[in-house]
Amino acid sequence: MKKVLIMAGSDTSGGAGIQADLKTMEELGVYGMTALTTMVAQNPESNWAHDVYPIEIDTVKAQLRTILDGIGVDLMKTGMIPTTESIQLAAETIDKYNLEAVVDPVLACKGVDEPVHPENAIALRKILVPKAVITTPNLFEASQLTEMPLLRTVDEMKEAAKKIHDLGAKNVVIKGGSDIDENKAVDVFYDGSELTVLEGEVIQSAYTHGAGCTFASAIAGSYVNGKSPREAVEFAKEFVFNAIKGAEKLNEYVGSVKQYANRK
Repeated sequence: MKKVLIMAGSDTSGGAGIQADLKTMEELGVYGMTALTTMVAQNPESNWAHDVYPIEIDTVKAQLRTILDGIGVDLMKTGMIPTTESIQLAAETIDKYNLEAVVDPVLACKGVDEPVHPENAIALRKILVPKAVITTPNLFEASQLTEMPLLRTVDEMKEAAKKIHDLGAKNVVIKGGSDIDENKAVDVFYDGSELTVLEGEVIQSAYTHGAGCTFASAIAGSYVNGKSPREAVEFAKEFVFNAIKGAEKLNEYVGSVKQYANRK
């Protein structure tokens, strides 16, 4: 049984964050263990505004000791890490335990065009992303990591992928979705030698809550199970397509992807 440490935030609504990570890992037969870095609560009295509550660093350290000293893992996957101190802790953990890590460089909650904590883009760029075996930024996150304007074309995605690889990440997948081409779901994968444009069908659905977390966890789960980085990314793209296709409405504000839609 493969085991993955997930260092990320908790989504109270259950659709994204560690909740999406664990649901995805379960579908892939991977045992996930969690070190919570922050709690995100949605406010039903304020148009579902996201309130972020970082967890004290000593509490995060205690969780990591439980997982790494008490059990051990085959891979680390990161998501929302809300402070530079906790980003540094994630990087130190990778080094101390000689871990491979899938880094989802979360900088904002879905639908927000500014980082939750702007200084984190610098810390991710300098400290954590360089240690990734695979990193999975979206267009906004890629622009923050590369200090480029918001990416709007495939050529810009390719340029950004190379720049992020130059930071030290071994493999980079930039998620374009339908923001690059409304008729295609476009991602760019770069392994340091070959740039690959991955295209897929677009699902016209507003219910995509948790898609990014699910994508990164599907990559982590399939990679730890033996797929190559590119194979893991291709698998995750299909996994998320099915999860979005099976998504359901939760309330007037949001609908969550359905990880178990991939069951045969």
